[in-house]
Amino acid sequence: MEEIKVKYFVDGIDELCYVEGKSDWIDLHAAEEVKLKAGEFRLIPLGVAIALPEGYEAHITPRSSTFKNYGILQTNSMGGVDCSYRGDNDQWRMPVYATRDVTIEKNARICQFRIMKNQPPLVFTRVERLEGRDRGGFGSTGK
Repeated sequence: MEEIKVKYFVDGIDELCYVEGKSDWIDLHAAEEVKLKAGEFRLIPLGVAIALPEGYEAHITPRSSTFKNYGILQTNSMGGVDCSYRGDNDQWRMPVYATRDVTIEKNARICQFRIMKNQPPLVFTRVERLEGRDRGGFGSTGK
């Protein structure tokens, strides 16, 4: 199992843990109580700095219940943290927009992350035709 070094900025939040067999996403918690008014933007501190291994990145997304429970949207849809963001003061934060007045309690599970290998180097080649089946030009649902 890979060892990941984590610095915690506050006491009173659950430490990160990998739950084998359940999901490979790891929950992140609000590091402080946050009160938001509808229409307000805030960077919510998550209480951790993480030294990702070289060649890896973290993808941060809301939990499936985040909008239902708190009415907040992650403003960048998915956050990406690369392995260079590993300094002693590089605390992770979640950028959110509140759709309603809400109080988020300290230690509330508001987002999750997973660690992924970086994309390999790619070369893009211009062509006149592609070999695949034409599906209508709109994702997997077609027209």
